[in-house]
Amino acid sequence: MDHFELRGGELHAEGVPLSRLATEVGTPVYVYSTATLTRHYTVLRDAVAAHPTAFGDALIAFAVKANSNLSVLATLARLGCGADTVSEGEIRRALKAGVPPGKIIFSGVGKTDAELAYALDVGVRQINVESPAELDRLIAVAAGKGAVPDIAIRVNPKIGAGGHAKITTGGEGDKFGVPADEALALYARAAASPHVNPVGLACHIGSQITDLAPLEAAFRLLTDMTRTLRSQNLSVTRLDLGGGLGVPYAGGAQTASPADYAAMAARVLEGLEVEAAFEPGRLLAANAGVLLSRVIQITDRADGRRFVVLDSAMNDLIRPAMYDAFHEVKPVTPRPGPDRACDIVGPICETGDTFARDRLLPPLEAEDLVVFSGAGAYGAVMSSEYNTRPLVPEVLVDGDRWAVVRARPSWDEMLAREAVADWL
Repeated sequence: MDHFELRGGELHAEGVPLSRLATEVGTPVYVYSTATLTRHYTVLRDAVAAHPTAFGDALIAFAVKANSNLSVLATLARLGCGADTVSEGEIRRALKAGVPPGKIIFSGVGKTDAELAYALDVGVRQINVESPAELDRLIAVAAGKGAVPDIAIRVNPKIGAGGHAKITTGGEGDKFGVPADEALALYARAAASPHVNPVGLACHIGSQITDLAPLEAAFRLLTDMTRTLRSQNLSVTRLDLGGGLGVPYAGGAQTASPADYAAMAARVLEGLEVEAAFEPGRLLAANAGVLLSRVIQITDRADGRRFVVLDSAMNDLIRPAMYDAFHEVKPVTPRPGPDRACDIVGPICETGDTFARDRLLPPLEAEDLVVFSGAGAYGAVMSSEYNTRPLVPEVLVDGDRWAVVRARPSWDEMLAREAVADWL
């Protein structure tokens, strides 16, 4: 469910007409709904809270990579949400947005020594170690600082899942984590060091997962490994279950519910007496945001093909070009008439700047406004200034009020970031 609905024949973000935002902010622009972010978080929180004996003092840590806007993070932080981070920059964003260090998890396959040192300085909840080499580097950094961080070993369960090969992270050939047999030995080696404190295991097998079976298989592997480690007199008090639960990008698409997801995880973890961590990203943010765009022109060819040319492009929303991702496209003010097959494209000089082929759309004309639904995750956060197009702005709506939470840069601001070599 989201809070982008037709009112009086026009699409609104909560109480704000999208046409007003287009007029006052310009297009393209990302628009986020506070009510939707709040609802999605509370639905997952309540689903997890229904199983206290299975999950202990559970932590929900939003995957900052899905949407790193400070106002989005602050909205979730005020609800009690933590942060799953994969860089020093994301840790800094989480802290600035009000997430306590004790609710920040630091993951990632390529943390630098400087990033590890920063995580130790601020006192994050735990560092998820993804390789023997990283453990060695972390031990050295921690020893130099006299710190003893809590760590989890990220396991590669050889179970890959997700909506696209590029967002599958738990398969045998994927770069993330440590194979299960090696992870057991690495955990024991960490426990022998006075400079780190291994507290648990972690895994994350992919993104946009609509079937619970691969997630359950991964969680069962973690529980089996926990029992094995405990049989070796090694303490395991936390399991980081990652994220990845999918969302319905297309109307009518079926996905597992947060309640079903939590119930499945509870069945697997019941009796293990661990604290569970959940790291949703897309689940909370995707349907809380839209990309608002304007039609530049309609191009009809003699062969019958129709191109709807928008002022948004692949630099604003790269998911269709990178992942063949589907986003519903809706007119802000629908016109009567039959749908027609269209190619939805942007103005960038790339054939890949195509959002959809042969998509059935209602009648559209130049200057009409449309939205890409489900654009709140991996949208603005992956945008760029390719073709020297200004970075797309972001707006947060809360009821009848709204604010620009990332401004569109001016041409002068864009050019001022570069310097011409002094010999030119």
